[in-house]
Amino acid sequence: MTFSSRRSFLVQSGLLVAASALGCRRSESPAVILTSQRSVTQTLEGIPATDGAGVRLTRVIGQPALRNLDPFLMLDRFHSDDPGAYINGFPNHPHRGFETVTVMLDGRMRHRDSRGNSGLIAGGGSQWMTAGRGLIHSEMPEQVQGLMSGFQLWLNLPAAEKMCPPAYQDHAPEQLAEERLSPSGSRARVIAGNMNGLQGPVRERPTQPLLLTVALEDDRPFALDLPTDHTAFAFVSAGEVDLGPETASKTVREGSLALLGPGNQLRVRAKNRRSELLIAAARPLREPIVQYGPFVMNTREEIQQAFDDYRAGVLDRG
Repeated sequence: MTFSSRRSFLVQSGLLVAASALGCRRSESPAVILTSQRSVTQTLEGIPATDGAGVRLTRVIGQPALRNLDPFLMLDRFHSDDPGAYINGFPNHPHRGFETVTVMLDGRMRHRDSRGNSGLIAGGGSQWMTAGRGLIHSEMPEQVQGLMSGFQLWLNLPAAEKMCPPAYQDHAPEQLAEERLSPSGSRARVIAGNMNGLQGPVRERPTQPLLLTVALEDDRPFALDLPTDHTAFAFVSAGEVDLGPETASKTVREGSLALLGPGNQLRVRAKNRRSELLIAAARPLREPIVQYGPFVMNTREEIQQAFDDYRAGVLDRG
């Protein structure tokens, strides 16, 4: 969708009038949707961390300053052209009670699990894994010209679905929904949810997520619709980006997370150089979060049960 389209014009003007109001039938009260711009309420930088077999990464959500952002539990940024920083990968480890999302920008990641499932996440692709009741899996990098770059995001599951069967949604780069945003090549790639009519391939999830990556090649602004009641953030992985209303935008620099306030639209504009960002929104669950390492449940008793099941070798049985 471009700015020249009728719908974009109406949305950015602040009014979207239902088609029925334009016909001959008299309407007592035409449907009107008011646009409210989301603003940046807080920014923070990620901190250096290690995970797996010594993989060096940046922890953004899940650090002391931001333990979680309901329903987001963790956001890690990994980016290195030094194989020593990541080559040992993430050997076998368990999960229960949430979903993991791997977004590969460069490089490849091979995954295998205790149920015999395996696959390869290629650069530009993604994987949405629902751990549910539980599984034990590994994620091992495979070099492509030495560079490994991407994100891992954890999303909580509601209590009613924490013990659902595990499932995968693997998507090759060409399966993601892509939209050109400017003549110079700026683009958005949607993994989950709907961005201005562009639908990502991930099947419907309990938190109704929107997840996309954006690469900006110029300073032309664009606006994207966000569900009003969703928790939302943007992480700038390259360059500098202005976020928020034109008269009250905030510059967010590379390596920083921007927490977004209420509203149903976000204005984005790159500053003086090429910029990239990850944008996410999801419905908050507003349930107790009890996390211990790779297990996320609602009570301490459920966490203890997860440990007991893991030690007994039945975490992924059921």
